[in-house]
Amino acid sequence: MPIRVGVIGAGVMGADHIRNLTTAVNGAEVTFVADLDAGRAAAAAPPSARTTTDPSELINSSEVDAVIIASHDSTHAGLVLECFEAMTPVLCEKPLAPTILESLDVVEAEADILAATGARLLSMGFMRRFDPGYTALREATRVRSNGEPLLVHCTSRTATAGPGASSESAITNSAIHEFDIIPWLLGTPITEVSWQAGRSSRQSTGDLQDPALMLLRTADGTLATLELFLNAQYGYTTRCEVVSESGTAALPEPAALLVHREGQQRSVIPADWRPRFADAYRLQLQAWISALERGDTTPLATGEDGLRASQVGQAMIRSLHSDGAFTKVIY
Repeated sequence: MPIRVGVIGAGVMGADHIRNLTTAVNGAEVTFVADLDAGRAAAAAPPSARTTTDPSELINSSEVDAVIIASHDSTHAGLVLECFEAMTPVLCEKPLAPTILESLDVVEAEADILAATGARLLSMGFMRRFDPGYTALREATRVRSNGEPLLVHCTSRTATAGPGASSESAITNSAIHEFDIIPWLLGTPITEVSWQAGRSSRQSTGDLQDPALMLLRTADGTLATLELFLNAQYGYTTRCEVVSESGTAALPEPAALLVHREGQQRSVIPADWRPRFADAYRLQLQAWISALERGDTTPLATGEDGLRASQVGQAMIRSLHSDGAFTKVIY
């Protein structure tokens, strides 16, 4: 029997999860979709799936074996806790919660369940851990094929910032991927951070200073940089390079159609993150479903990983409000 999945949130991310589960993941069936917009839920749901505007109805349905939360960030913690009450496995998109206190509540609640039953219910949607380029980069870094890592350079650019974006939301919603992936690559936690910004793009509005440069130091002394530019205009780009003692290793550029015309060579740059990380999302979902089928512990990022990434984000926000001073991460 397939794992029956309920998806909460039928926006861009939720609709992509539904499409992947329906067409590209073995062993899964989307049986229920919840969204506050009934029309959006109906448009995203497979023909055989039920829809609702009430996430609690989905979580407590006998037709759902597992839940994906892809709704607004502010709803994540409460919905995860509802899944815990129903003893239902849940995959939550990042961030785990908007605040550290909410994240701690979730992690502590799961720890209680783990102690009582041995079951770990929560998986976090840090999909870059399943991207073939990042996994190859991690392997090269972990075996020290180029010697000890010294520096990590990350670049994350999007075409345009989302509505109402601020410097704080850029940290908690965009840079959080690097806050997870840098310790994952290096095998050592981030201990100190600094947020810096110079001239801001004319495309930047409101409380967003864009681009920003973030510095992150790990427990073993490795220094990482992150250029985050949400209004880069030209498209979506993610890069990562590990500089080691005797060489470097970097993410490959994703394959793209190359066109030669009128004396020019051109390739298409994706407009957003979905084409770039299509494989990562598919592989992550398959790993989650396969583990549920076997009754295995989740191979995805955990709630503790989500909490640690949020703790790095809060330290970065403190640096933002302290003129870029290096700030300790409080775990």
